[in-house]
Amino acid sequence: MKLQEFRERAFALALALGCDAAETYYAAGDSFEAQAQDGEIDRYAVSHTAGLSLRVQLGGRNGYAYTEILDDPDELVRRAMDNARSIEAEEEHPMQGACTYRAVAQRLDPLSDMDEAGKIELALSLERATLAQDARVLRVMSCEVGTQRARVAIHNTRGLCAERTDRISYCYTMPVAREGDEVQNAFAFRVGEAVLDTDGCAAEAVAETVALFGGEPVASGTYAVVLRNDAAASLLGAFSTVFSADEAQKGRSLLAGREGEEIAAPCVSILDDPFQPYLPCAFDDEGTPGRTKRIVDGGKLTTLLHNLKTARKAGCESTGNGRRPSAAAPVGVGPTTLYLAPGAETREALLARMGDGLLITDLEGLHAGLDPVSGDFSLKASGRRITGGHDAGAVSQITVAGNFFQMLREIAAVGDDLKFGLPGGACFGAPSVLVSGLMVAGK
Repeated sequence: MKLQEFRERAFALALALGCDAAETYYAAGDSFEAQAQDGEIDRYAVSHTAGLSLRVQLGGRNGYAYTEILDDPDELVRRAMDNARSIEAEEEHPMQGACTYRAVAQRLDPLSDMDEAGKIELALSLERATLAQDARVLRVMSCEVGTQRARVAIHNTRGLCAERTDRISYCYTMPVAREGDEVQNAFAFRVGEAVLDTDGCAAEAVAETVALFGGEPVASGTYAVVLRNDAAASLLGAFSTVFSADEAQKGRSLLAGREGEEIAAPCVSILDDPFQPYLPCAFDDEGTPGRTKRIVDGGKLTTLLHNLKTARKAGCESTGNGRRPSAAAPVGVGPTTLYLAPGAETREALLARMGDGLLITDLEGLHAGLDPVSGDFSLKASGRRITGGHDAGAVSQITVAGNFFQMLREIAAVGDDLKFGLPGGACFGAPSVLVSGLMVAGK
């Protein structure tokens, strides 16, 4: 059965059986990945997924049902209604009505029209370029080229009709290098129109790897720290749930009820912008139009991120941040492209201002080493020792610890080198930032 026919039959039956409203969320995706190793394709995968979720409103309750086969709309409606009847009373979760959307410019994607043979050759050429960068490179641990395309279609009986297609292309490489008895590895990636820059990606990955040689721990203590842009972006992403109104309303964010308060240094502004070119999106997973939000503006918390349900509970409008990790999942809250706004200073200027301290280039253990509720973190780190504003050698085998909320208040300066990480369900970015002090455990 075709999607439109399935949807129309489901809507008609749901209304006939007494539902107040019904909504379908259809998601279909195609993906390609090719991994090169030792001059051959080690892994090659092409996949297609599709599924449809039906949500009904029945007596003030929401019921969900999911299917991957569009053959029996009647059964799907009955399952969704049974689900609604089985749950206890809940806060109302509205449905978005008919609306218009801002036009979104899709970023250039040179792999969208490339055949599979071309993508495979791109993966092999990236591995060759990585091996050729430096005689110390032993092998390439991981080297991949991939594309993803996802279609989302949301319709309901309140007049909503929202459809979009998201595309992303990427490549990354992770070399392993040896100097004496020391072995190190790092990685670099490219996204979108930059995915053809195999030489640049390879050079960056190898440079990151060999920069780790000779690293030693520093003495334990409190240090002024510059978090390099990619490390800062990773940390922001790991704590992104603190800006969720859903988490706040459930008592899992210390930012609950703090709109209008100063929560960060005046140089800190944090935005969620669905129109950034990394993951452009005209509407969220409820069909609510996207908009740019300054979550933190000059240090002041201006808003949390809302979907229709949390907005109704808070007595405000949705910020367009209803998110579904898949068609089978209910609507939650999540960012689109979340980033710390850049400042005017170069990274070199930040290091000069710091004088003596540490440049942190990598953080590990972001999922196990932090608590998003308390804001505490303790993470394995590496980077560079900075003396008098200049590089004084590699630093490794240290742990950086602090509190995310306190760190926001202790950011002394923000760099101009905004960088975004590899996109997933959301995209996170940051420039380099100077933090007045973090605890460091070393030798």
